Amino acid sequence: MHFVAVDRGSVEHDEVNRYLRIIVAGAMATLLGVLHASAHEQTPGTKQVSPVLITGGTIHPVDAADINNGALLFVDGRISAIGEAKDVVVPADAVRVDATGKHVYPGLISAMSDIGLREIASVSATSDANELGSTNPNVRSWVAVNPDSELIPVARANGILAAMIAPIGASIQGQSAVMYLDGWTSKDMVIKAPAGLCIEWESMESSSSEDKVRTAASEKAMKELDDLLDSAKRYAASSARGTDVILESLIPVAAGIYPIFIEVDRRSAIESAVTYAASRGLKVVIYGGYDAAECAALLVRCNVPVIIPGTFRSPMFRKDAYDSSFTLPARLRKAGVKFCISGEASGYPGGATNLRNLPYHAARGIAFGLPHQDALRSITLSPAEILGVEERIGSLKVGKDATILITDGDILEVNSNVVRAWIQGKQVDLGNRHRSLFEKYETKYKAMKSEGR
Repeated sequence: MHFVAVDRGSVEHDEVNRYLRIIVAGAMATLLGVLHASAHEQTPGTKQVSPVLITGGTIHPVDAADINNGALLFVDGRISAIGEAKDVVVPADAVRVDATGKHVYPGLISAMSDIGLREIASVSATSDANELGSTNPNVRSWVAVNPDSELIPVARANGILAAMIAPIGASIQGQSAVMYLDGWTSKDMVIKAPAGLCIEWESMESSSSEDKVRTAASEKAMKELDDLLDSAKRYAASSARGTDVILESLIPVAAGIYPIFIEVDRRSAIESAVTYAASRGLKVVIYGGYDAAECAALLVRCNVPVIIPGTFRSPMFRKDAYDSSFTLPARLRKAGVKFCISGEASGYPGGATNLRNLPYHAARGIAFGLPHQDALRSITLSPAEILGVEERIGSLKVGKDATILITDGDILEVNSNVVRAWIQGKQVDLGNRHRSLFEKYETKYKAMKSEGR
């Protein structure tokens, strides 16, 4: 490091050198801090090499009755046996995990999240969740996911092992993917890609017949969507077509193979979206659905499920009861609407930062009428079914991926902790930035107390 050459006898010049050294040292410290903070220290799990047997705990398969003092065996990343201990044949080389007094669950699933796409909401340089423009059906969320996001191990440590990661923005937002929250690269993490097309519908639907400007804009947006879907069908039928990435991405959507995840809350907009999808033979899933219970008959008739962002939401309208968001899961269940809870409530501060609170969104539903088993299902098997990945995750069943949690209490209770976890049979590191900081300052204050400070 070179500093300004000065006369040693000059106090003024010595001061200049001292300040320069301070500035350089501060810059180096900042740089090192940035480099250190750029990725979490946890490394992805390694491929399973030996059979693993979990015994002694209460197993919650979700799609079957709980098994007290049960046994679960997984081999090569898949569940090979589950039941009472006496009925499970154990390989000689199996690694035994004693879960006595603990609970065994399938990994929790968030059905809609931007985790891995956005790190710090207030810092635009850390966000890659949306694309310029309002018509981006060809945008693929999974290629932009950052596997080294600090938010991933935080969510994972509280049991969220998979999520549908989706782009955000206005109008036609892009394609989403269901991904595991562990892996060296985004390619390692993919379970299903694409999972569907995400559309923000409210901007395409007029809120009032008197709002002439917005009505004209919504009609234009609707016509553009119609034209795109029609063009995609013609493009698919063409025997001599070039490469149009926008139309190519819409072919499976227009054919009803992949669903459209429509972000919408108001009753009129929900009815408009469902009616539109039905008229074109499209598969549709409602995301948001604040007023979904008010048009439950239509949703049931058209077999349209609802992804509830979360229960920690304030009432949307002045006329609503204070607990309208809290009771929504119970009201949808009573009406026969298929639903799940994603854990990132619209308007809820932090977004993916607070994805770790997913089980508590479900627990809030219990306090307002939702049965416990349905609450657990709303963050495990129900999202897996809605996203089309129920053959791999969502419940503990022979043949499914060994994506499993062991907790020291009910997963829906705040004072319970995840003590071990596996994704596809790979044991997951449960360390995270929150835990590291807790341990750091716990050590600090213990040391200060012992020194009498």
